[in-house]
Amino acid sequence: MASLSLDALTDKYFALSARERRMVLVAAVALAGILLFSVLLPLDHAVAKARVRLEQKRADLSWMQTVAVPVLRNAPAPAANGESLLVVVDRTARESRLDTAMRGSEQGSGGSLSLRMERAPFDDLIGWLARLAQQNNVIIDSATIEKTGDTGLVNAAIVLRPGMT
Repeated sequence: MASLSLDALTDKYFALSARERRMVLVAAVALAGILLFSVLLPLDHAVAKARVRLEQKRADLSWMQTVAVPVLRNAPAPAANGESLLVVVDRTARESRLDTAMRGSEQGSGGSLSLRMERAPFDDLIGWLARLAQQNNVIIDSATIEKTGDTGLVNAAIVLRPGMT
């Protein structure tokens, strides 16, 4: 196998006819264009997008750090056993097999928690609310319970808050 040096390549290039030299030059330019458009430009575009994402994430972090103290100040009060109301509700709903009926929850003012349940078994729901009040010192501020088309299943909107310990 013959070793190729720059001098040998230059000699071979100038040994070609003028037409062949033009073809080699056009091929080299085409190869450079393909490299530029298929590798370097997409890479540059990806780096630019990553920089924009990074700046957005830095801005988000800065905003989160400014609102963290007020949010923590307004965090819901813990229940009697030290768990937050959300944790107590989630745990007891799973224990009562009502977790599949839970469609959403939203923290409210003063540590309250609004729940939305769909197609929950009525008997299980009432038993669960009673246990929350008796065993976990949770106060039921309001409850709106509507029947569904299925016997024994209800939709409910419930507002809970931690009781005083």
